[in-house]
Order: sequence, then structure tokens, then C-alpha cells
Amino acid sequence: MSGRELTLLTEGRVELLGRIMSGSNATFLAELSCGDDSAWAVYKPEAGERPLVDFDAGLYRRECAAFQLSEALGWGMVPPTVVRTDAPLGVGSLQWFIEGDHQEHYFTLYADSPETHSELARMALFDYVANNTDRKSGHVLRGTDGRIWGIDHGLCFSAAFKLRTVIWDFAGDPIPDQLLEDISPLAATVPADVAELLHPAEVAALQRRVQRILQEKVLPVDRTGMRYPWPLV
Repeated sequence: MSGRELTLLTEGRVELLGRIMSGSNATFLAELSCGDDSAWAVYKPEAGERPLVDFDAGLYRRECAAFQLSEALGWGMVPPTVVRTDAPLGVGSLQWFIEGDHQEHYFTLYADSPETHSELARMALFDYVANNTDRKSGHVLRGTDGRIWGIDHGLCFSAAFKLRTVIWDFAGDPIPDQLLEDISPLAATVPADVAELLHPAEVAALQRRVQRILQEKVLPVDRTGMRYPWPLV
């Protein structure tokens, strides 16, 4: 996270510009301002979360944990995300807004942009490690700088295995040695910035997933045909 992003996300004044209607939970586009500088962010307040039977309240913490995990791995695939307690609707996550062609998503990128496949395969591994329950196609973006980003990680890190994703095109492919090296420290220790946002049982489950994939060394395969989110996009 750059100094500018950190300052605006953690210290900037938060003004709501409008609600983003595509999500099931209340999500807002916000303007961050600090002095003469400003930028957009996506704000997800705890107060706007719908109760779930399989996830406790506080999904915003998982949004931040996904960012911290991406940073710890050195992958930089989740936009900078922080927890703010002083936002207009109370505690929630603030995530840097990614500018790009929002008509693009996983399915179009996979079909039309083969140069993105290595990054998309890496995202499949990230989703396994984070136990992402909701990787829709629209949760994969390409920024104006060409980088591939993953968003919407509120339904990650369950202690029970709940992987649901649209990224199955790389199932069974060998995981590159560099990526195995990147995730291997998680088998023993989960970074404190991630662990403090999760339940201890979720931290232990993350470690077990990493230990397993380090043994198998291939991307997970869905043998049930049921590990897809809905809607797909």
C-alpha cells in the first residue's frame, strides 16, 4: 500500500456518494479526501450486513484479512483495504476503488486475454488458501494499469471447507514452484495481521489447507460439480 493510499484510507474524510446495488449487503461508493487529495473507495459497513447462518457478523474483517493475506504473500491482488471505525455508518471496511473496464470479468478475461492466465491461476490458489465461498466472475477485475484484481472477500476463511468459485479452468494444473514457496510459511505461521482478524479455528484451518496443497502441488479439482457460486457473474 502506497503512502498516499494509506493516508487516504486511514485518515481521509469519508463522504458517501451512493449505494452500489449489485451486492446482497449494503455497499457504498465513497469519496476519501485529505487536504487537496481525494480518491474513491468502496465502503462496507457492518451495519449493512445481512445475517448469515454460516458466518458471524463482521464480514468487513474478512475483507481486510484477504488484503493482508495477499500482501503477506507478496501477490498484491487485493486492493488496499482497512477497517475504519469512524465511517458514516459505523465500523466497516474501506477498499481502494479499482478503475478499469468493469465490463470485463473472469469469463471474458479467460476467453479473450490468454496473457492473464497465470494471474488467474494464482487467484485460484489464493481462493483455495483463503477458502473463498463466493468468487463470482464479476469479482475479478482488470485495472487501467492492466493488473488483475480480486474483490469481495467477505465470505472467506471459514473453518469448514466451503470453496465456491468460477475459476476451475486450471483445476489439476501443477502449481509453480515459486507460488508453493510463497505460501509455504503459512503452513507453520499465519501472519498476525491476518490472524487477529479471524477466529483461531479459522487460522488453524488455513494452515491445514496450505499443508495439504503443499503435499498435492496441484490446483484443486471440483469432483462434485457443486462448487460454484450463484449467480456466476
